[in-house]
Amino acid sequence: MNKYVYFHGFRGQFWPSLAQLEPHFLAPNGSQWVRGGNDSWGFSVQGLEGTEEKLFGRGRKDINLDLWGIPDVGVLIIYDKIGPPGFRDAFTSKGDMSRLSELVFSLHDTPLPVGLFIPFPKAWLAVKEFMESEGQLPESIEWVRNADLPPNTFPDP
Repeated sequence: MNKYVYFHGFRGQFWPSLAQLEPHFLAPNGSQWVRGGNDSWGFSVQGLEGTEEKLFGRGRKDINLDLWGIPDVGVLIIYDKIGPPGFRDAFTSKGDMSRLSELVFSLHDTPLPVGLFIPFPKAWLAVKEFMESEGQLPESIEWVRNADLPPNTFPDP
């Protein structure tokens, strides 16, 4: 199993320590994830259950935890589990679902539904749990299965 990170200055085949990541989530409101050109980050586990020698799409089992952070809005998290050909199961953080049709835009102009954002401190609990469990779906937050979201929840930019 291989671990990868793409989060601020951390990039590569490792995960930073929890102490290095925590300040990005628990900073004073509005100053989390200083938007220095990017607001989307991620962690991945590749080659679960002894499949690390297999290729992507050819039997390797991977998990991605993708995050979009917007100060004063929160963090949107997508947990994406990909396996043998045809297997994919994705979940998104569940925020205030009454705001699902409201959109905010990432720094890359990607429209994102406000109703799927959660507060930074809650997102920190999920990231921490993901790392401590080596890629399991965190139970510290509520999730909605992507297949259960209304059509066009994530409109094309």
